[in-house]
Amino acid sequence: MTRIIGGLAGGARLHVPLRGTRPTSERVREALFGALDARSLCDGATVLDLFAGSGALGLEAASRGAETVVLVERDRAAAKVASRNAETVAKAGAARALVEQVAVSSYLQRSGRSFDLVFVDPPYDLPDAALTAVLVDLAPLLRHPATVVVERSRKAGPLEPPGDLALERTRDYGDTALHFLTTTGSFADHGG
Repeated sequence: MTRIIGGLAGGARLHVPLRGTRPTSERVREALFGALDARSLCDGATVLDLFAGSGALGLEAASRGAETVVLVERDRAAAKVASRNAETVAKAGAARALVEQVAVSSYLQRSGRSFDLVFVDPPYDLPDAALTAVLVDLAPLLRHPATVVVERSRKAGPLEPPGDLALERTRDYGDTALHFLTTTGSFADHGG
């Protein structure tokens, strides 16, 4: 079972697509949002969740005070599950997430929005070059400062962010690595 960990919708059960996704474990989400909450990065934020699957990361941010959340998921079945989960979280009083059923690259190239906090949780087998292309397309949509969290397999090795993004730190949780990127400032300097 997947559930929202904290905030307005804390404890709400989330549905998970039957196939094609790899939900972020509760342990990893708890550590991630502990670090984000320490810097109040969800409060009033405009959040983008790329490769959203069930939407658990973006919806956790909504539960913790994000003002706007966009979930981007190409798979039709997963996008339906994310929409259902978004309704559950909104009923608890959190911001209602907008689900975009489209490829990540298409969304980034046509989006006119800007974001404070972005989750990038692609399939672990996504090639480095494809991930780099996503980050390049994402960079113009980021506010300054903005935080980007990339979830990958620990086996993928170090992340080399492009352009205006700087790697602030990486944290490993079993087979999962969380890479914290920022547009300006230092994650470590803010107690994260």
